Amino acid sequence: QVQLVESGGGLVQVGGSLRLSCLASGRTFSSYAMGWFRQAPGKEREFVASISGSVRSTYLADSLKGRFTISRDNAKNTVYLQMNSLRPEDTAVYYCAAARRSYYPFQSDYWGQGTQVTVSS
Repeated sequence: QVQLVESGGGLVQVGGSLRLSCLASGRTFSSYAMGWFRQAPGKEREFVASISGSVRSTYLADSLKGRFTISRDNAKNTVYLQMNSLRPEDTAVYYCAAARRSYYPFQSDYWGQGTQVTVSS
């Protein structure tokens, strides 16, 4: 069982930056691929980014390349999502997820509770 707790969300102005963190429980963090998803009001949850357990490979949604970056620190059991040049359409609840299998395509086995990101204009 893996428990995931996100933090770092909040209110930010257009063009600003936020870094989300997701702390995972357990001693096998490095064996899981980790990912970020988001869900905007009235929309389906969508994939944002994922990273392999070894940290060698990452995958980012095409629409977010150049603005978002995913990283992880296995020593701290934490995965990060750095978000730059934020836009109003980035407003959503952001979820952290863990997968036993490949980092892409990402099939979540565990989910966090989500953290709200609101980008104001």
